Amino acid sequence: MVTILRPKWHLCSGSIYLHLMVILTSWKISVRLDCRGAAPTELKTSHQDFLHQKMLQQQVVAVFGQRILEHTKSLCQGKFDYLERLPDDILLKIMSHLDLKDTTLLAQASQRFRKLCDSEKFWEQTVRSCAEFTSDMEGIANAMGWRRMFFTFFHTSKEQQ
Repeated sequence: MVTILRPKWHLCSGSIYLHLMVILTSWKISVRLDCRGAAPTELKTSHQDFLHQKMLQQQVVAVFGQRILEHTKSLCQGKFDYLERLPDDILLKIMSHLDLKDTTLLAQASQRFRKLCDSEKFWEQTVRSCAEFTSDMEGIANAMGWRRMFFTFFHTSKEQQ
């Protein structure tokens, strides 16, 4: 059986009323001829009901794992992490306005932010924003890595404070 979990929000046209649903879709996969072309089954439940249906939550854990269950429950409770949904280029743009010491704290917030803070793109934008950076340095930065370039030529003890 293949199962897909879709925490879903439906907005009725011209209305503020939201249908908050979790939809569990399953397909039976079998070599038997009588099962071919079988339509998927869907189990629909409201977000509130999902939070109270332990049997359905156990199914989600069995198929997707505890992490997905916790994420789904958070969505059902209205806990959204909009920053995590933004594309990397927008997050990098936001990060460009932070002090370096703040990005070290941001890197501790999640795996995604840690990867972004360690990425070559982040360090390239950091080095390029340094007043002392010239286009002649680009080849050196590409050869040695942008992060290493920053800590070798641009990092000062003042920025550590």
